[in-house]
Amino acid sequence: MFPPETLDRPEDPADVVGFLQPWVRALIVRHPDMKKIEQLAAASEVPVINAMTDINHPCEILSDLYSLQRDYDIERLRFVYVGARSNTLHSWQEASRALGLDLTQCCPSGLEVPGIQWKEDIHEAVRDADVIMTDRSESQDPRLARYQITEQLLDEAPAGALFDPCPPFTRGAEISAGSLDHSAFVGHRFKSALLPVQQAITAFCLGADRQDRIENLT
Repeated sequence: MFPPETLDRPEDPADVVGFLQPWVRALIVRHPDMKKIEQLAAASEVPVINAMTDINHPCEILSDLYSLQRDYDIERLRFVYVGARSNTLHSWQEASRALGLDLTQCCPSGLEVPGIQWKEDIHEAVRDADVIMTDRSESQDPRLARYQITEQLLDEAPAGALFDPCPPFTRGAEISAGSLDHSAFVGHRFKSALLPVQQAITAFCLGADRQDRIENLT
């Protein structure tokens, strides 16, 4: 296990891979720069798994989708992401394209991400939501203060709606402290799937035909 800063040295990514792959079965990389991961993958003979970058967070979103699909038909759910551009929003966008999900972004005008349905009115957006997501935003726009998820706002959502903010939560910023006590909040419970889902991703990348590997990882 190496800190992300290991990849910030002048060493060529191909040389990093050349050193590591004789004694690893996969590389799981968490680094801000997506280009670093792409460079490693291009040079690697072993799988390279994206554990998070500044532009996406695929394993996190796959975990949430797994938690949801255990009890719901995700193709029938209306997903609303409250906030500006973030790595989790980009991964939700990728998931919506791949799976045909109904995804809407709710944020001030000018902060919307191209290619996603958009609503400016947070009350209107929440009233139509089955799953409400948010995360810390890249934008420092002061208008985002009006888009904080509160317990009062969650009361406006349909019965049975779920509130799934991405951790680490910042109480008093994108969410209120009281929103975590609301019956809609599933943020802690859903994260119980992180370990098995990421184990399954690793097993799949190692070769799903190798049953012994899957059993060892689960």
